Amino acid sequence: MKSSTNREIHLNALSIGLATGAYALSFGAISIASGLDFWQTQTLSLFMFTGASQFALVGVLGAGGGALVAVVTALLLGARNSLYSLSLSPVLQLRKGHIPVAAQLTIDESTGMAFKYSDSRTSSRRAFFATGISVYVLWNIGTALGSLGASQLSDPGMLGLDAAIPAGFLALLWPRLVNSSSTENRRMIAVAVISGLVAFLLIPMLRPGLPVLASALVAVGASLMWGKKEQPCG
Repeated sequence: MKSSTNREIHLNALSIGLATGAYALSFGAISIASGLDFWQTQTLSLFMFTGASQFALVGVLGAGGGALVAVVTALLLGARNSLYSLSLSPVLQLRKGHIPVAAQLTIDESTGMAFKYSDSRTSSRRAFFATGISVYVLWNIGTALGSLGASQLSDPGMLGLDAAIPAGFLALLWPRLVNSSSTENRRMIAVAVISGLVAFLLIPMLRPGLPVLASALVAVGASLMWGKKEQPCG
């Protein structure tokens, strides 16, 4: 039974890694089209290693936004990984020496797999590390292939890859909307629509990247408002 579970974990981890690796091809090409070179692009995947933040960073830079705005936007999107680590700590119960590696591998996919097999600490750890390593290796390979391919073009912008950035964000957002409960679904859709409208209205008035930061305040305000409503009285 244990061997079949391990086999299932490894197959799932590999399939997730292959899927995200394919997605990394577009990131590598988009990064080059946004003005970064091969080594800058590869450094992002090696050390930042969080897809949404990486797309946000190159998206802001490619649109002409400043480096500070791009970094802050990426940090805001990557902050959820810190929350993942808090919830994973009692599940994995790792030794101190393993924590730095686990921190680098804490992403949506590895977290989801760890909780899927949380009935066994051994299986949960195996699922977390197998998925994290699979995604990390294949994400970096995909980034390298995508950026090398785009580097061979005289004008990478001719591919129209800038349109892939919002498409990528929609691909990340949609599963969170459809997999939520009905109440959460309505709330998340409302926040997404209002945030998008705020960003759209501010685009003519602010530098690239700032409308996204401003729209994030909508989500913060909604979270605070709903949190107060759901607190028990007395």
